[in-house]
Amino acid sequence: MKSNKGFTLIELLIVVAIIGIIAAIAIPGLLRARQSGNEASGIGSMRSINSAQATYAASCANGFYADDLATLATAPTGGTPFIGPDLASNDIVKSTYTITIGATTAAPAGTPPACNAGALFAGYFASATPIDTSMRYFATNTSGTVFTNTVVGTAVTCDEKVCSGGSPIQ
Repeated sequence: MKSNKGFTLIELLIVVAIIGIIAAIAIPGLLRARQSGNEASGIGSMRSINSAQATYAASCANGFYADDLATLATAPTGGTPFIGPDLASNDIVKSTYTITIGATTAAPAGTPPACNAGALFAGYFASATPIDTSMRYFATNTSGTVFTNTVVGTAVTCDEKVCSGGSPIQ
């Protein structure tokens, strides 16, 4: 007597084919979700920088700003840093974005020093540059507004007062 229990090769191949079709449908959606998450992280980094700069200017720098992330990551005596350790230095890569800030106009001579001995500047600008150029670029400046370009892969350029090549994020 033979037992006919089990699956045939054809049945197993059909199941594998169905799993392959479902995976082919799901993977592009998962990649888009991952890209959206990385872009949200880039926007969040710009907002964190704006918040840290506002706190730094109001409580430590006599109304002036820092020119790099390391200054914001330096805690004043007896205090806490103005920005988290995930953004502790310029050109740091976070969620596939390279985060950088800068400044060009130094505070006037005779300005009292910052509480953490950082250099003081009249304004700042920051950018989140994606490693994958099919993603959006983000930038911000002293205005506190986060800008992006609606053309994917095109950078937004900012100085301390004006951002060009982009529009504010709604």
